[in-house]
Amino acid sequence: MREHFIIGSRGSKLALWQSEWVKARLTELHPRTEIRIEIIKTSGDVMQNVPLAVIGGKGVFTKELEEALLAEEIDLAVHSLKDLPTTLPDNLSITAVTEREDARDALIFREGVASSQNNSLRDLPQNAVVGTSSLRRQAQLKHLRPDVRIKDLRGNVDTRLRKLDEGGYDAIILASAGLRRLGFERRINASIPHAEMLPAVGQGALGIETRANDARTLSLVALLEHAPTRAACTAERALLYALGGGCQVPIAAHAVMSGGSTLRLEALVAALDGGRLIRDSLEDDIGHAARAGETLATRLRERGAAELLEGLVV
Repeated sequence: MREHFIIGSRGSKLALWQSEWVKARLTELHPRTEIRIEIIKTSGDVMQNVPLAVIGGKGVFTKELEEALLAEEIDLAVHSLKDLPTTLPDNLSITAVTEREDARDALIFREGVASSQNNSLRDLPQNAVVGTSSLRRQAQLKHLRPDVRIKDLRGNVDTRLRKLDEGGYDAIILASAGLRRLGFERRINASIPHAEMLPAVGQGALGIETRANDARTLSLVALLEHAPTRAACTAERALLYALGGGCQVPIAAHAVMSGGSTLRLEALVAALDGGRLIRDSLEDDIGHAARAGETLATRLRERGAAELLEGLVV
């Protein structure tokens, strides 16, 4: 008898690509299993014309999927891990974290603005209009280039690219991972180095969420787990949790393997206007990823991060 599983997914092209990718991998691993995708609209999808900072960052792209999981309407939900809050509802867990795509942010110029020298945020034209809805990106961009004018940008990846092409912006910033997954790699004028802009916590990784006690589904997705990515994202998410932040506060972090068993974590907290930026890093054993995040969060707090974040946690 064939087993049946339902993947819950948002309806955007990127979300569906991610869910189709998970479905294809699971079908390869479990060829006698029937898997289908159920599209679920989230509040973040419904309110696309409202800035994320206004509607609140925590769970706007995940809440409805989690409700469907708890109601047993779906068996697993596929998320961009950067959208998933650090605190999950009771009885749910991140069962697998997939191997990370390029975690860097990408700079895309409007035609006529880019040149062979445009390969960095430092090369943006004076007073350029840059599109992004991320407070994290805004703060780091304003810190590096105070002259830049920031204009809110919402919508799916193709919608954002269309708005750029129509002339509303000189450049926009998007996640490299989403562009690559959707086949828009050629649109990337520059992959922004971490020295200029640290990414969001979990950026580039997929998180597969299930009911914590659903042994059948846990067994299905276990082989999609990528241990190095899990460790890196555990450190990043532990830092975000310790700082009390959600995905719409100006906190950035990125962890990578350094040698066979060492994890290097780098993070920052910034003022919204970019006037002040607190940045630090540390190394710890990969087996203590959560400890690394908590320790670095403490160090950032001691240097003034709590003051910057006061009143901003959403």
